Amino acid sequence: MDPGPPPPPPEINVLLLGDADVGKSTFLSRLSLGIQPQSDDPPPYSLPVLRDMDQPFRFNITLYRRPYTLQFYDTASPTNYTLLQPSFIILCYDISNRDSLYSLRGKWRTLVNTHFNYDEELPVMVLGLKRDLRKEWTEEEKKDGGRGSSVMPQEGLGVAQELRCDRYAECSAITGELCRQVLEDVAKTCAKTTTEQGARTQGGCIVL
Repeated sequence: MDPGPPPPPPEINVLLLGDADVGKSTFLSRLSLGIQPQSDDPPPYSLPVLRDMDQPFRFNITLYRRPYTLQFYDTASPTNYTLLQPSFIILCYDISNRDSLYSLRGKWRTLVNTHFNYDEELPVMVLGLKRDLRKEWTEEEKKDGGRGSSVMPQEGLGVAQELRCDRYAECSAITGELCRQVLEDVAKTCAKTTTEQGARTQGGCIVL
């Protein structure tokens, strides 16, 4: 008996949230080069320019011998992002801008709890962008507790744990540093959202 055509691949909505200019669009541009780049080396060409009106940005991948379609939205989506029902949320901040990390604690946590509390199993990641712009603290900044300086990894992780997020990661979309690892984990998390056990992390925040 002819089994007929295979079912269409699952479509998984991913929503990137965060302040303006933290690097969300550049990260999506890097992602458009492929879910699994072959190296962390910077590309010998400019990153593609993505238009906000073209959202969602769709990527077809295959994981665990199964096809998936990932649909990425950010806060510039033509569709009001508060009306979406994402399967995965990525909270983004700029490592060189401490205020953008603090915004995750206030504005963006409140928004997630207000608009996306329909699913207790919804996985949430904190992603530090512009890693290439991180600067080591000066002695004066150390005395001041780092106020106004770059965010260090342990600080970003601390906020992710405070928000009870599932994952914490950092990368630089411009240089490609750690992008391959982040993109692979995003893809794997998306795939897990379609399984019975879901993609929520048991036992604490995973650091990439």
